[in-house]
Amino acid sequence: MPRNLKRMLPKILLTSWLIFYSWPLMAQELQAVVNINHTQIQGTNNAIFDNLQNALTQFLNDRKWTDLQFQKNERIACSFNITVNKYDQQNNTFSCKAIIQANRPVFNSTYTTVLYSNTDNNFDFEYAEFAQLEFNKEHINNQLTALCAYYAYLIIGINLDSFSPMGGTDILQQCLNIANNAQGLNFAGWKSFDDDRNRFAVINAYTDEKLSPFRTLQYDYYRKGLDQMATNPEKARVNITTALEENLWKAHENRPLSRLPQLWTDYKKDELANIYQGHGTQKEKERIYDILFTLNASLNESWERIKQ
Repeated sequence: MPRNLKRMLPKILLTSWLIFYSWPLMAQELQAVVNINHTQIQGTNNAIFDNLQNALTQFLNDRKWTDLQFQKNERIACSFNITVNKYDQQNNTFSCKAIIQANRPVFNSTYTTVLYSNTDNNFDFEYAEFAQLEFNKEHINNQLTALCAYYAYLIIGINLDSFSPMGGTDILQQCLNIANNAQGLNFAGWKSFDDDRNRFAVINAYTDEKLSPFRTLQYDYYRKGLDQMATNPEKARVNITTALEENLWKAHENRPLSRLPQLWTDYKKDELANIYQGHGTQKEKERIYDILFTLNASLNESWERIKQ
């Protein structure tokens, strides 16, 4: 080795080390927690359920779902709470219900808000212990990986909408592609018009141009509203009021039979009540109450708190 290169080598190594560790660490998009509840299943070795839980956790978290650059602290916290109702060991079939939820941090606070939460009553699939989970979005032939991919793209798309107006368009389109390509699978939840809250109905609504005000709501509510609460709570609340009046209500007017706005109020009821309880003018409170009651009268107990 030349003498001058030998003298320079420590400096080169130090420079390389500094560049490597100063460069933002890139990561996958999801930080998912999977929980398999199998208490209803008796007389079966628990190993199959533990293996399934580990396999799903690894599949969701280790896979790079998009070409987007996420830093480690930007990974989307989400949970898949899966209850096994039936398990056929001979045929490796699982009949389950799953509650899928995604959360988002609120700027300048320790508060975490719910981005999405819904119950999938048809989370059914086949899985053999230690089977490799493989996925090809161009050729959907496995129900379990199709379910994971569908919710991965849905969560990522909704998350992007909350940080940039209509920012999740491309990713939500990929989610719709999954739903369309899964039509041939012999499992419930994918068929159009079978159920107004099934997987196809949800993503079809998110990508419906008539419901684009609902997606605009995501940015206005989170970025202009909740993210401003710590620094200017009055302005933040007014921005949320405007978003509900102009975007949530417009989405309802455009598609009065869509369940998407109602689904949103299901997991936003407590947060919305807390935003307005003891805050805002009486006129503002009454207007917001009227909108929310019209969308989801079954939650009137929560909406009544807005008037206080």
